[in-house]
Amino acid sequence: MTETPTIKRPVPIDEEVLWDKTTTLMSRTNKHGHIMETNKAFQEVSGYTEAELYDQPHSLIRHPDMPKVVFKILWENLKGHNNFHAIIKNLSKSGRYYWVITNFEIVRNEQDEITAFVSHRKALPKVLISEHIVPLYERLLKIEKANGLEVSERYFNGFLEDRKTTYDAFIRQLLKENAEEIKAFYNNKNTDSFLTELIR
Repeated sequence: MTETPTIKRPVPIDEEVLWDKTTTLMSRTNKHGHIMETNKAFQEVSGYTEAELYDQPHSLIRHPDMPKVVFKILWENLKGHNNFHAIIKNLSKSGRYYWVITNFEIVRNEQDEITAFVSHRKALPKVLISEHIVPLYERLLKIEKANGLEVSERYFNGFLEDRKTTYDAFIRQLLKENAEEIKAFYNNKNTDSFLTELIR
């Protein structure tokens, strides 16, 4: 069995993808994080075709502005059978970026073994990301580049402990605190089930 050749990741450019931010981007990966299925909206925003995306590692769309500690926490939760939410900056084929709130769901078989992960993504108001997420991620990334992942994780754990919260709970609370802005962003519709549930 031959492995799927990994697509070369593009060089990032400081421009945002223009996309219909009322849509939901969906992907399904196997338990190893390789893409098995994507919807049309995901393909259009990422810039890749369905065929290009198939069996590629999901890290293909990981933007270098994202601190590694976020993905470390994400995978620790998913492998621990905990569904998870994260705000993520992704990288498109063109090099442009797009921010999304992602809902990760775990798929299990009858033996309760993890077989796949399904992710649904929605856009959020730009001001929410620029005021609350970008400054935090920039600090984490600077620490990571200067001192490594372990020190970045220590800082992030301290940040969360000071607030007596976890990353997932931090994101949930942030969305609740900005519920009115999110509803206005979507004109009080099309927030999708997971986002509606989070801001209720």
